[in-house]
Amino acid sequence: MAAAASSSPYTGDSPEAPLSGEKVYVAVGAESRDTLLWALHKFGPQGTAFVLLHVYSPPKFLHIRGAKIPPSQLPEQELIAHKKMHLQSISDNLDQYQLTCAQQKVQAERLVVEADDVAQGLVDLISARNVSMLVMGDADDKHYAKKMKVLKSKTAQAVEQHADPFCKIWFICKGTLVYCRKAAPFSHDMMQECRQSSTCAQSSVERSSSLSEMWRASNTWLQKLNLDQHAETTSSYRYSGKEKEGTKECNESDNELHNILMELERVKQEAYEEKCRCEKAEQKLFEALQKAQASENLYFGELKQRNEIEVKLATTMEEVERLARTADELAAKLKEECKKILVLEKRSAHSDRIIKDVMLQRDKAVREAESIRVKNGESTATVDRTVHITELSISEIKEATNNFDQSLKVGESVYGSVYKGFLRHTNVAVKKLNPENTQSLSQFNQEVEILSRVRHPNLVTLIGACKDARALVYEYMPNGSLDDRLACKDNSRPLNWQLRIRIASNICSALIFLHSNKPHSIVHSDLKASNILLDGNNVAKLSGFGVCRMLTDEFKATTTLYRHTHPKGSFVYIDPEYAISGDLTPLSDVYSFGIVLLRLLTGRSGFGLLKDMQRAVQKGCLQAILDSSAGNWPLMHSEQLARVGLRCCEIRRKNRPDLQTEVWTVLEPMLRSASSMLCSLSFKSVSEDYGNVPSYFICPIQQDVMRDPLIAADGFTYEADAIREWLDSGHCTSPMTNLDLPHRDLLPNHALRSAIQEWLQTNTD
Repeated sequence: MAAAASSSPYTGDSPEAPLSGEKVYVAVGAESRDTLLWALHKFGPQGTAFVLLHVYSPPKFLHIRGAKIPPSQLPEQELIAHKKMHLQSISDNLDQYQLTCAQQKVQAERLVVEADDVAQGLVDLISARNVSMLVMGDADDKHYAKKMKVLKSKTAQAVEQHADPFCKIWFICKGTLVYCRKAAPFSHDMMQECRQSSTCAQSSVERSSSLSEMWRASNTWLQKLNLDQHAETTSSYRYSGKEKEGTKECNESDNELHNILMELERVKQEAYEEKCRCEKAEQKLFEALQKAQASENLYFGELKQRNEIEVKLATTMEEVERLARTADELAAKLKEECKKILVLEKRSAHSDRIIKDVMLQRDKAVREAESIRVKNGESTATVDRTVHITELSISEIKEATNNFDQSLKVGESVYGSVYKGFLRHTNVAVKKLNPENTQSLSQFNQEVEILSRVRHPNLVTLIGACKDARALVYEYMPNGSLDDRLACKDNSRPLNWQLRIRIASNICSALIFLHSNKPHSIVHSDLKASNILLDGNNVAKLSGFGVCRMLTDEFKATTTLYRHTHPKGSFVYIDPEYAISGDLTPLSDVYSFGIVLLRLLTGRSGFGLLKDMQRAVQKGCLQAILDSSAGNWPLMHSEQLARVGLRCCEIRRKNRPDLQTEVWTVLEPMLRSASSMLCSLSFKSVSEDYGNVPSYFICPIQQDVMRDPLIAADGFTYEADAIREWLDSGHCTSPMTNLDLPHRDLLPNHALRSAIQEWLQTNTD
């Protein structure tokens, strides 16, 4: 080590031993290795104790999504997350510096202080800890020059000017000493005495802590020391002079002169005090005049504002009267339109049988075509994991939505609008993407590609698409979105806690399916309550796949699938790490799912919800924050859901749970318990209470209204669980004809399912 030190570039001063008990403070940042090595070369051989000092200054702007955002415009939770990340980075740097000191066999402490200004933080620390030796950087390495002897950094200049005069400071740039500020030339004991004197002086002036007052206190001590020495010399001189002169007349003369001088000093002091009193009186008079002027201006301003408010009030009253008249007229028109709609709905009920027959014939033809293709050895939609999506024309879309009539609009977002339509004798939901959005075409292709590859009971079903109109046709969900149901929109009935547990289980199941999709995982990336739709039985289905991402092999990391992309989605639900880094992983959906869980528990919006839930769990007052409209939550279920939701919302991804192995194991027992207690209207009770149930709504096996109708190879439609159980039990014949089934494939009957759901919704309302 000695040979290496002799050729080290970190020179500029010979090794120096500090005073006994003193520590060397080294101010370090992100790039301060050269400064630390210089300090180790200078003080390390003497076994000196080091303190690695870092002053953390909160940033004035945060870089989020490519923009500079002031911290005051961000939620407190996100500010805390940013600060934790910054402090973690600082801690990592200090670990590296401590390792460097350990390699040099030097003991080093670490100290992190927080201040709005780095220079002021260093100056305050020097004063508070009586630092006598400080090593810090001067400027960035790129600004270094061999002839540089003047401080370049504003921080270094401020510290050099305002730091305690008893602290010696070395300013280093690129491992080279640029400038050294010497300490006051006193011994160690005198420095301690001076500091004590400065402290006493500060206490006498209202305990001021500014550096300028400390400097004045130190100078006052020095002046006092010089004046005392001068007074002794003068006194000694006068004494010897008097001893030589020794006459009585001289003494009397001196006494008289002294008395005159004292009287003049007293008069001068009284004049000065009188002048100060006059100045104070003039200042008070000036302030009183200013207050009077301000009061007068305020009075005239309020008078003017009052007149303006009176004029606005009169105008507003006239507008209210006009709007009231318009509302009465519109109410009358609405009543007439409702009567017309009721008549049309009654007429459409008679066409159910015809619709069923037509759909059966079409489904039978599709099955026959599939059978022929299987016999010919061709791949089918089931084999290659793609589902046939019906291509629709613009004229069909416009006819289904009455040319996108605004009265049929059921939803709207930045990406487009959703209309209720009637297509091919079936109620559907038509989503028309906004043509002004430059990304609407990519979102259209994205939803078609994803939904044509996957099928799951808790994913919304895509029926057809029209590329020219950029319109997507989905199955109609009568109960709207979870966001609307939590807010009880249109006076809808609140969801009980059993239904909320089932909804959470449905969404968890859908996310597990998407994340485990083969060969490529799918990340939804826009999971929120408005993208969770409820069918006629309040079964939850996930929608809004316009911004989802498929994680292919090219985006694989060592242990986690991810994709770097520009963050999209709602601010409340977005993963903080995804918002900062742009790296999208399945754990981003886990964070959004945690917010959905907390909303199901409380019924509140997402803003500030995470912080309130954390506080409630910590204080043991969870019941106070639960949604009372859901009924009496079981204590065990509510606590388990709250803790799972908070774990899902961890700031760091690595701390979030796995949906399949951790979250589902909690939700599955709850789902079984809630299902057994669920007091909703069952299908069987509907068929018993209403005698006018269409016969084709009834499953031939269960003799009950179907909820998930599937078409078998015999051409008949059955309830999904019933026909699957029939086939799994070893039967290879039709339950209706007892003839052999040509194949075991099952096709969903979307048209019949939509008709059943609409009928149930109409009768239960």
